[in-house]
Formats: sequence, C-alpha cells, structure tokens
Amino acid sequence: MSPTPSRITAVDTYDIRFPTSRELDGSDAMNPDPDYSAAYVVLRTDADDGLEGHGFTFTIGRGNDVQVAAIRSLRHHVIGRPVDEVCDDPGTVNRALVGDSQLRWLGPEKGVMHMAIGAVVNAVWDLAAKRARKPLWQLLADATPDWLVSQVDFRYIADALTPDEALGLLAAGRTGAADRTARLKEHGFPGYTTSPGWLGYSDEKLTRLARQAVAEGFTQIKLKVGADLADDIRRCRTAREAIGPDVRMAVDANQRWNVGEAVEWTRALAEFDPYWVEEPTSPDDVLGHAAIRSAVAPVKVATGEHVQNRIVFKQLLQAGAIDILQIDAARVGGVNENLAILLLAAKFDVPVCPHAGGVGLCELVQHLSMFDYVALAGTTEDRVIEYVDHLHEHFTDPVVMRAGHYTAPAAPGFSATMRAESIAEYTYPDGTFWAADLAHNGPTHNPAHNNPAHNNPAHNNLAQDKGAAV
Repeated sequence: MSPTPSRITAVDTYDIRFPTSRELDGSDAMNPDPDYSAAYVVLRTDADDGLEGHGFTFTIGRGNDVQVAAIRSLRHHVIGRPVDEVCDDPGTVNRALVGDSQLRWLGPEKGVMHMAIGAVVNAVWDLAAKRARKPLWQLLADATPDWLVSQVDFRYIADALTPDEALGLLAAGRTGAADRTARLKEHGFPGYTTSPGWLGYSDEKLTRLARQAVAEGFTQIKLKVGADLADDIRRCRTAREAIGPDVRMAVDANQRWNVGEAVEWTRALAEFDPYWVEEPTSPDDVLGHAAIRSAVAPVKVATGEHVQNRIVFKQLLQAGAIDILQIDAARVGGVNENLAILLLAAKFDVPVCPHAGGVGLCELVQHLSMFDYVALAGTTEDRVIEYVDHLHEHFTDPVVMRAGHYTAPAAPGFSATMRAESIAEYTYPDGTFWAADLAHNGPTHNPAHNNPAHNNPAHNNLAQDKGAAV
C-alpha cells in the first residue's frame, strides 16, 4: 500500500503593518504618509520535513485588510493539494487561481485579486525552493528551458512572444550560465539606492544619505519628485552636488503628472543629468509613456512597479514606450507571470531594473534579477536592483549588500520568511506594537501628520492630496 501523499493543510494569513509614516520613510509625491505593510501568507503542510511556504504582497497601510481578505478567498484552491505535485509544477496553482471565473470577474488579472494570487503563488515557489534545498534564483537557473516555458501563461502575449521563441531565449541563456553563476556568487548583483531621496526628507538628510550611499559603493541613487518644481530643482541640485558628476541619479514622479507636465518637468530637471524618469504618468497609459519617451530623450523612461500584468508590459514594449522595464515581485501574479515579463524584456532587448523597497520586496526581487542574469539576459550592464534600507531585520534571510551589490542568497527558498517575533509584534491591530499604540493614541491617530518634517513646503503640497494617495 503506497503511503498517503503529504498535502497542504492550511493557508494562514496575517495583516502586518509597520509605522514608517512617522519618519516619512517611503514618502513621495503621490504617497505622502505610507505605512509599509505586508499581506502575508503561510502555507502549512503535514509533511514530515516541517517546511512551510511563505509569501506576501506589499501595501502601504489602510487597505491591507482588504488584501488579506482577497488572499483568504483563494484558500479552497490550495488546501488539500498534494505537496509534491504543487512543488513539481507551481504553474498548476497559478492556473487554478487565475482561472477562478467568479473571482476573475474582479480583475481580470489585475488589482487586489491579482496581487493576492501573486502572494499565494510566491508562497508555493518558496516552498518548492526550500524542498529543493536551493535559493529560488538557483532553482530557476538550474531548471530546463522546457520546464520554465511550461510555467508561463502565453495567453494574450503570443503575438509578441511565442513559446518557441521563449524556449530559444532560455536555451541560448544556458551558454556560459555556470561562469555567470560563479561571478554572481563572488561579486553579487549591482544595486542602486532610493534611501536618500524620500520627498519628506530635509536637504541635510538628503545630502548626508547621498554621500553615505556613494561611500558604500552605490553608483546610482534615486530622488522622489513631482510635488513642487522649485523644490525638485533645489533637491536635485543638492543631490548632484553631494554625489558628483559620475554617479547616476534617477528621478521618480510616482505617476504624478499628465503627459504634458511630465515632459515640461523632466526638461526642467535635465540640467542635473537624470538617468531616468520613473513613473512619469499613469502606469496604464501606454501611448502617454511613448510620447514622453520621445520628448525627453536622452533622459530614459522607466516604469513597471504598478503595471498590472504581462499584457500591459507587452504593450509598453511593443509601443517602444520605455527604456527601462521595472518588474515588481508582488504586484503581478507571482513568479510565473514575472517569468513571462522577463522573457518579453529579453525578446525586446530592454534592460530590467526591478522595483524594490517596501516590506521584503528587496528580499524577493533579487532572486528574479539573478535568475535573469544567469539564465536569460546574461549581463548586468545597465541593470540594477533598487535597494531601500528599511525593515530587512524582520526577515530570517535578509538582503546583504556589499559595495553597492546584492549578495547572492544561499539559503533555500524565496527569502520571504518573516521572523515569528516580528509577526507577533506588528500584526494589525492585535500585535503587541499596535495593541499598545492603539490603546494609547486611538484608532484614528496618525503621527505622520504631526511630524516636524511636514514643515517642508513640498510636503505641505502633498498633504492636500492625501485623501487620494492611498
């Protein structure tokens, strides 16, 4: 009699929030007071190995409870599935979740439900990599091209990328992969930092952190812009003076502008030699991005952290609308859809520079870029991963930066596992931090509104838009 197969027995969810708004960490022109948060999921099994799959999607505070509810609505597709089958073919879970017709009606393949699917799918990949005893980037890089292609949903993108073309790209990527793996383990993957550039920071803090970034080996920083042009000109001048002429400086408007404004504003900042302008307008406006790109060259146009699925990425590439493609590990439908997007970028020869920061986004997306380097793109030229020095201490396998480079993770999994004590402390509203905070301040208190940094004129402008920001 064959043994009963191990199965997934629980899909546990947690609403985890960190009070980052109190120091204006993460503040930008569209999101003035974010509380970095994770709608967190743990897949538990009855297997003797005791391994769990951890995943999450990132939000900025209010609404995280909605995101957690969306994840819970997917449980019935996962509980009871055989662990071996799920880990051998994560695409089966991806297809089941995307294919739920009644939940699909809420998208399709976008918004809260799609982000929930991504959280669950990423948890499956975390479990698969742990069971394979490999970090996720290596699990993907070691996989055969045939198997990787089987994980991709080509529906709606086959006019731009066929399965045969994807197979050819991955087959070509195997040449030299062993050497690139060795170089990756020795040197890491280049990063850039946004830590100096939050819009709520003073000029003194901007200068100090920008100089610190250069001293730590970063060759690119990024500034948030878009609230007040005079303020942006001053801050860009301050940053350029701090880092010198040889360090790249990107600017990020976080969707603040109309197309015409984006062109005028970017041209006004051109004297400071911005490398790219990020999210200059709505992430859904493909033709708007194309018009901006044509008008602001040689400044490059980058977008992707809010692009909702592979179909919009396909159109951005087909329209020649972007110079830099920015994947996000938790915005789309998980690893499977990000594989599709990486393949599209490779087909159109557009460099991928992922969005990170947030809660754990650095931990996740490093794996995708490292796979891309080893097994697909084959280069790190003009490719960097965003880095933000926030909240890494809450993870059991946190990002390690050396000389401005991401160190290749060695621990099995997707680097998604949060420390149990952090979950207990920051689960909202009953974790120890939030219970004490709410008892003392009440549920409507937002200390960010009382922060002295709000005396910054740019942030006063932001406050007028706060109702629409989150």
